[in-house]
Amino acid sequence: MDELSKKDLSDYRMEMAEEHLKASKILLDNGLFKDSLGRSYYAMFAATRAVLALDGVDFSKHAGVISYFQKEYVKTGKVDAKYSKYLMNAFQIRNHADYADYYVVARDDAEKQYERAKEFCEFIKNLQHPS
Repeated sequence: MDELSKKDLSDYRMEMAEEHLKASKILLDNGLFKDSLGRSYYAMFAATRAVLALDGVDFSKHAGVISYFQKEYVKTGKVDAKYSKYLMNAFQIRNHADYADYYVVARDDAEKQYERAKEFCEFIKNLQHPS
């Protein structure tokens, strides 16, 4: 994949991240907290895949994307470890919200996750296009 194609794919994935973030906010504002958590996670996941696109890398499983991000960006110091924690936490919470019976999500938890996703996406956008 040439550099222009990598950049185009990265930009597209970042647009998807922003769309997921908007959906998370709409769901949050309408009291659909579990679904808001899921969209917050997918915003972070799409943003992470935007970074991987610049490297010409992708994985078929979420764990592969997260692992590569941690290895190549967090452990090398390019990305603060808190963003890895945000992503891992969101992944775990999304799994519980989607698959666990009787998993209750409070407004505060959904709001916190949305705010983290917003911060994560903003950071990735700056990483993707440094000033």
